[in-house]
Amino acid sequence: MRLYPAVAAGGFRRYATYGTATAAGVFTNTVFGFIVAYTYIALWGERPGLGGYDQAQALTFVWVSQSLLAAGALIGGGFQEEIQERVRTGDIAVDLYRPADLQMWWLAADMGRAAFQLVGRGVVPLLAGSLVFTLALPDEPVRWLLFLVSVALGLVVSFAVRYLLGMVAFWLMDGSGINMMATVVSIFFSGMLLPLTVFPGGFGEFVRVLPWSAMLQVPVDVLMGKHAGAGGAAEALGFQAGWALVLLGAGRLLQAAATRKVVVQGG
Repeated sequence: MRLYPAVAAGGFRRYATYGTATAAGVFTNTVFGFIVAYTYIALWGERPGLGGYDQAQALTFVWVSQSLLAAGALIGGGFQEEIQERVRTGDIAVDLYRPADLQMWWLAADMGRAAFQLVGRGVVPLLAGSLVFTLALPDEPVRWLLFLVSVALGLVVSFAVRYLLGMVAFWLMDGSGINMMATVVSIFFSGMLLPLTVFPGGFGEFVRVLPWSAMLQVPVDVLMGKHAGAGGAAEALGFQAGWALVLLGAGRLLQAAATRKVVVQGG
């Protein structure tokens, strides 16, 4: 049981060594946050109440999204490219020989990475946004606690989706194409461009039940109290937990199929 916490701690330390890259990421997230925030101000000025948000809530959505962007690897930067490369070179054989579960190993490592990105690249942009704009941040500790639980579940969902991408490399060998497609899907369906509540009718209902909404849309709505009451919060967290279990299970099935007969590339 001590193995996976140690792997997670190693993942945290690994990304903590890249101080310059972290500083550049903080700067990028903050600048992009200002660009999107002023775009939202113009949009909500023309359409007050769009998506069920007032302007303060819309701006909160922007800055919380920026704080979760790197942690959730919503535009890439996660482990999937590494595992795809290890499949291509044959180094995945080393992973399979470890006395550890492959999925749990990568989950622990990715949670360590996400924890560092959440602290290293998430706090400063949110603080910067709160200093310049009026945000709808709650003052109830319970709401923040529920938000952190929702973020953790969203990170697991994000991992589970990206683990499937990693496993696909056993058949495709080159994951660059599918990674690009996955990034586009993640940007749109997570709500990173626009809150998913702005989409009307059946299409809006469809995108809000997809797993990508569990990565960003749901945590932000939990923070802003859109899921009112204990029942609403439980339903939101249950939605995330359900997708996490389904996708982790799918990843384990795909892992079993992939490793049933492994062709090692490169020797």
